[in-house]
Amino acid sequence: MAEGTGHIKRLLRSALEEALADTPVVCLLGARQTGKSTLAEILAPDRHYITLDDQNFLQAATSDPAGFVAQLPDFVTLDEGQRVPELLLAIKRRVDADRRPGRFLLTGSANLLQLPRLADSLAGRMECLFLQPFSEAEKEGAHGHFLKRLLDGELKEPLRGTKDVKRSTLPERLIMGGYPEPNQRSRNRARQWHRQYLRSLMERDIRDVARIKDSNNLARLLELLAHRTAELLNISSLANDLHVDRQTADRHLAILEKLFLLRILPAWHRNSSKRLIKAPKVHLCDSGLAATLADLHPEDWNAKRDRFGHLLESFVLQQLVAQAGWTDPDLRFWHYRDKDKVEVDCVITRGRKVWGIEVKAAATVTSSDAAGLHRLAEQAKDDFQSGIVLYDGDSVVPLGQSGFLGVPLSKLWED
Repeated sequence: MAEGTGHIKRLLRSALEEALADTPVVCLLGARQTGKSTLAEILAPDRHYITLDDQNFLQAATSDPAGFVAQLPDFVTLDEGQRVPELLLAIKRRVDADRRPGRFLLTGSANLLQLPRLADSLAGRMECLFLQPFSEAEKEGAHGHFLKRLLDGELKEPLRGTKDVKRSTLPERLIMGGYPEPNQRSRNRARQWHRQYLRSLMERDIRDVARIKDSNNLARLLELLAHRTAELLNISSLANDLHVDRQTADRHLAILEKLFLLRILPAWHRNSSKRLIKAPKVHLCDSGLAATLADLHPEDWNAKRDRFGHLLESFVLQQLVAQAGWTDPDLRFWHYRDKDKVEVDCVITRGRKVWGIEVKAAATVTSSDAAGLHRLAEQAKDDFQSGIVLYDGDSVVPLGQSGFLGVPLSKLWED
């Protein structure tokens, strides 16, 4: 439930406030139903609010973008701006005449910066922030400082765990995902919401980002990717399964990425090492939507551990990307894999500095689980900062003499 209705604090709020205080145009982007409009209204309740989902406003903006913008108040929230990208050129001219900060707060459920019709990015005048579905830290009312602690080197001291073996909450967390509405529902009703949500996107929002006659292939592609989340992206294989050419599959992937439904995670490389695999990985952004499409249930946790392991990897990446929004938006995320199939699930970089994170669904962790971190450290050399293995246990433990740590996954959402 979004802030203001369920009193769940959105941790991106402070970053949004800072942007509005010194930037003329602020764009809040994210998938539909992540709470963008609610956050914008809660943050600035006195601002004029206009949504382009209203057909009257949409028609006026489409027929005369410059005239529409000229009639707007000095400070306004414009919702679903991707529906008329031409408005940004008119907004540019208006803010050039009056550069006061916070004049335009735009929200969009497609990435405005990637739309083919957009001729000007408002460079120097606009800051973009990305609102993710609820992170687990936000659900728990925590501060979401895990990523900051990792980057600051504060995950060092082994902590004593509890003696009681607790039942894992991971299956339920993965199945529920982060969209606000399903988190108010029972599990079965949440799955129904996911299906209706996807159907609505396919019928309604696709035309805002591309000219697609038949959206069935897009829906089928997303379902295929739900079964392959956290795997290396093989566009040729996807094209064959969909019975389309590679170019069409590539274009459909780009559309789903623009709608914030999936994330393409590039391969990390520091140099031209021939031993590194350059193929990206593909991740569905929301584990709940992925679980619905892949027909995974909490009861499958043991029987389908491999599939849940991939889902967990996508889930962790999403938590980290969300925390980066209020920790350091300049962080970049990658994966690592070499020709020996030695992997690191998530690589984080800031400039030349490198951190590595492995993800493991098991309740125990050993030094052998850090093999990928050792290889990454060898490649990154002096730029390597630290590495951890996230696992489903309850204690922070050292992994041999390497300096690597096994860290409970629950630390992602516990303060």
